[in-house]
Amino acid sequence: MKVKPATAVATLLCCIAAACGAMPAGAQRWNDTRARALVERATALRAMQLADTALRDYRAEARGYVTFLAQLGEGVTEPPKIVKADQLALDVYWMAPDRSKQLIRGRRDTLLLPTDINYHRDHLGIIQNNFPHIIRLGDGDEVRDVPHPLSPAGLEEYDFSISDSLEIRLGPRTLQVYEVRVRPRDDRLPRAIGALYIDRETASLARMALSFTRAALKDRELEDVAVVLENGLIEERFWLPRRQEIEIRRTGRWLDYPARGIIRGRWEICCYAVNTGLNPALFAGPEIVPQFTPAPAPGDTARAPLFTGDILDGLPDDVRAVTDVEVLAVQEEARALVRAQALARTRTTSLSGRRISDFARFNRVEGLALGLGLSQRLGAGVSLFAGGRHGFSDHDWKGRAGISYRQASGAGLSVTAYDDHELVGEDSERSMLVNSLAAQEFGSDHTNPFGSRGLELAAFSPPVGAWRASVSLALEKHGPLSVNASPASGEFDSTLAAARIEEQRLELVLERPTRLTFGGFEARYRIAGSGFRYVALEFPDDWQTGVKIGLRASVERPYGTSRLVMQLVFAAVTNRQGDVGYPGGVTPLPLQPQQLVYLGGAVTGPGYDFHQFAGTSGGSARIEWQMQAPFPAMSLGRFGRSPARMTLAPYFNVVGINGGAGSLRRGHGLYPSVGLGALTVFEILRVDVARGLRDGRWTMSIDLNRDFWPVL
Repeated sequence: MKVKPATAVATLLCCIAAACGAMPAGAQRWNDTRARALVERATALRAMQLADTALRDYRAEARGYVTFLAQLGEGVTEPPKIVKADQLALDVYWMAPDRSKQLIRGRRDTLLLPTDINYHRDHLGIIQNNFPHIIRLGDGDEVRDVPHPLSPAGLEEYDFSISDSLEIRLGPRTLQVYEVRVRPRDDRLPRAIGALYIDRETASLARMALSFTRAALKDRELEDVAVVLENGLIEERFWLPRRQEIEIRRTGRWLDYPARGIIRGRWEICCYAVNTGLNPALFAGPEIVPQFTPAPAPGDTARAPLFTGDILDGLPDDVRAVTDVEVLAVQEEARALVRAQALARTRTTSLSGRRISDFARFNRVEGLALGLGLSQRLGAGVSLFAGGRHGFSDHDWKGRAGISYRQASGAGLSVTAYDDHELVGEDSERSMLVNSLAAQEFGSDHTNPFGSRGLELAAFSPPVGAWRASVSLALEKHGPLSVNASPASGEFDSTLAAARIEEQRLELVLERPTRLTFGGFEARYRIAGSGFRYVALEFPDDWQTGVKIGLRASVERPYGTSRLVMQLVFAAVTNRQGDVGYPGGVTPLPLQPQQLVYLGGAVTGPGYDFHQFAGTSGGSARIEWQMQAPFPAMSLGRFGRSPARMTLAPYFNVVGINGGAGSLRRGHGLYPSVGLGALTVFEILRVDVARGLRDGRWTMSIDLNRDFWPVL
């Protein structure tokens, strides 16, 4: 297939990206008299507070969580999974002029996925004095050498602008504050970006929300860092820490892979006692140390138990959000105030892959196939990507390459050329990793591929509420594939008898990643609608048109330690034939095999064979109850110890299919089944046993938790 416009479109994308990168962040007045006077007052007051002889010392209590999360999947739009959560209780001490001590009175953690992560020491405590004059995070390994905006050096290194006047509530008080935007004068240096909230009357710093330039991030694996610090007025005079948040996002630099690690810290500080006469010897040694028995202090009284209930019960409701609302505001503020290049990683070439199986897989068509992908960031949101793999049984190369432009909001364009295999079916029935193992060892290949070569132009919208939209136009040629590999045991089924056609397709996809909705339910939706026009290559004058719609939905709700899970898959396709007749009175099937609806297998039809059902419309619905049960714990060495429990999941499933006429259409009506799933080893491994109740059979499947399938 010859497609000439690709070069022109690529050039257009580069021009758009360059234009967007050159656009100003927004017209506003920087460093005017009012803004400069306010920040100078705030800087002078901050210096005076640090040296204020009236504040000799204080002690307080801090309660917080440090949570490590993993976010997986293309575009990392799904909420991250909690890997490890630590709950901490601190005794916080401070003595003039700048001595600080934090004793960890209590710490407990829970491990939900195997990890050997060790936090930097300063992640286990709070930030005192709204940072010193030079900002450091991660013991200097993450952020270092950043001048504080409200420091003598900061007044010379930053621009300031009063953006808004608003009220903020800090505990029982309501303050009238100015929101002062901060940006570096040279964003190529280690600097902070964000907003300061300064009390209009006293010039006290009530709140600060900062991100950092790329030059400030010393760990090259860091994606971004955001900090939110709130102060409270203690004894109507001293502004001291009240609430803090920090979010650190890290992704691989040498491997462009849809996975991200996130550290989130949330702290509440209370119970201040000022000028109690602390012993200077208390401040010897490191600032943050374990001390599981309270240090003696004048006036100390009996305190409530450090922790109550389960550690996960006390986690903030939004800890699994894709990005916390306040942290997201910090990130958006940073993007608005400085050039995109000041926040972006250094232009680099990386290995890339959407999933592990892009690098190695086994199936009946290719046998063992090894692949490799590369991506090159050009700056201003523009990237080049290319990847391919070679099958050792079909002796054929497959690949795709293209150019994309993405804004920080998620909006963008891409052009992709490809010569690859596509899969029929309304949902994956196995992870690609387990399918490779099953195909190689037992001749069980639960993929149904056909050849596809073409060009696709796609446009992506920024989020609208919780929804994301994309539109794509594809020009493709399809063709059948043959069995070329041999398994270690057993025998492969034949491949799909795909028709040789040329297709033009326009598709709209609406996606709503998992979000909390009515009644405490977590819901995820994907709605797709496409219009297509195709012609069989044997009869190039008879064009046919059609429409296909599809829906995938997942709705879950916890009930104590149990969980209700409901899933729905539905698709329907129809077409209208052209007016040209066929020689000899032969008329082909109204729809080609690769355009039909396919159901059946461990996901859409447990208790029935893989793609046992095929037709013009069909759906699968499942209701599952997940509950905890005892199970022996096992050690994974330095990666932790699995919980002494498992999850049992009895379920009921029903498949509905409209088969109609035609030799490739199979089944008609409703096909119910019942089954029992068991999730163990951190709920990573799932075993299912099911029985089809209408012409079905007993089936058993072993796979990884479906949450991991997008990257396998």
